[in-house]
Amino acid sequence: MIKLNNVTYANGIQNFHFSFMIEKGERIAILGRSGTGKSTLLNLIAGFIYPQQGTIELNHIDYTQQPPAKRPISMLFQENNLFSHLTVEQNISLGINPTLKLTKEECQQRDKIAERVGLLDLQNRMPSQLSGGQKQRVALARCLLRKQPILLLDEPFSALDDVLRQEMLQLVKQICQEHIITLLMVSHNRQDALAIASRTLIIKNGKLAYDGELK
Repeated sequence: MIKLNNVTYANGIQNFHFSFMIEKGERIAILGRSGTGKSTLLNLIAGFIYPQQGTIELNHIDYTQQPPAKRPISMLFQENNLFSHLTVEQNISLGINPTLKLTKEECQQRDKIAERVGLLDLQNRMPSQLSGGQKQRVALARCLLRKQPILLLDEPFSALDDVLRQEMLQLVKQICQEHIITLLMVSHNRQDALAIASRTLIIKNGKLAYDGELK
């Protein structure tokens, strides 16, 4: 569950104001032109920036002033943020244990998600040996392994071709359904939004301009 109550934020250039509620397990697409506030909204929810006013509740707990590490959230950025000195296998494993010390069962979980994103045979490679799309799939696998109840995606599949992008959208949708994960995904692609979300928020000039089914 995500609830923003009269959340306001100003960056010196634009003012932002958000109020809405998302139920547990809902999948939401966030649409709007560049610079309207889509990424700002995700950063507020994730705790990378803090509102000047209002409250942010996650699963009925006030996290308004809590840092990102304290929030029950996984977030995938446009940039994949992989560790260049770690292999694909190690980068994915970070989603389970930051020490990289995994049990046999955890290794099986890692290999299963690597297979689902099409990276099982690439786990010994370094990030420098991967394409942009492969790097993004590593980051996605790491996110999904964290098993946090809220997943935020910021233009996650822009580097993928059409076929692979649709496969990843369906994978995220399936995993969210399996684990009852609340999803917010920023996108510029209406077809991607239709493929994964049952509800759409359209942001315009830092405010919520539309909340409902995308038609």
